[in-house]
Amino acid sequence: MPDHLHFTESDDANALIASDPMALLIGFALDQQVSVQKAFSGPLVLRERVGSLDARTLASADLEPVFREKPAIHRFPGSMAARVQELAAYVLEHYDGDAARVWTDAADTDGLRANIAALPGFGEMKVKALGAVLAKRFGVDAARGLVPPHPTLGDVDSAQALTDYQAAKRAHKGEWSRAKAGG
Repeated sequence: MPDHLHFTESDDANALIASDPMALLIGFALDQQVSVQKAFSGPLVLRERVGSLDARTLASADLEPVFREKPAIHRFPGSMAARVQELAAYVLEHYDGDAARVWTDAADTDGLRANIAALPGFGEMKVKALGAVLAKRFGVDAARGLVPPHPTLGDVDSAQALTDYQAAKRAHKGEWSRAKAGG
């Protein structure tokens, strides 16, 4: 297990998402229409404001004011507060609050895909991205079959690698947009 992931400029945030599975899941939940750095800094800010990332605590808290407090945790504080609360409630109900069980309970790739896809707000892109991080950074064997052929956050092992990943992602999105417009 890594002691840091390199998804933010904050050593504390990077250490938290590497050491706390709930923080990692929250970062992925927030990774939508904001930068990777903003999304994965969110769990640390949330923990600082709420005092815990415990699934039971988050599932029962009124998170919207916490998300709206300046600076806001996400550009869509209301919907993301609801999503994180749903995620925490799901982890509490299905994994007794232990977020790591999303992957440790999976017997194989298909089981892991189903576990991740069942998380609130986790579509196919997040299944692949989280799968790549689990396979490449945490050594989760069941995740190896989820790794897509294109660069993902799983390839990010330094600040420079994050910059390179984001440039590749922008280029990929540009190619996809041009292909879609031409098709």
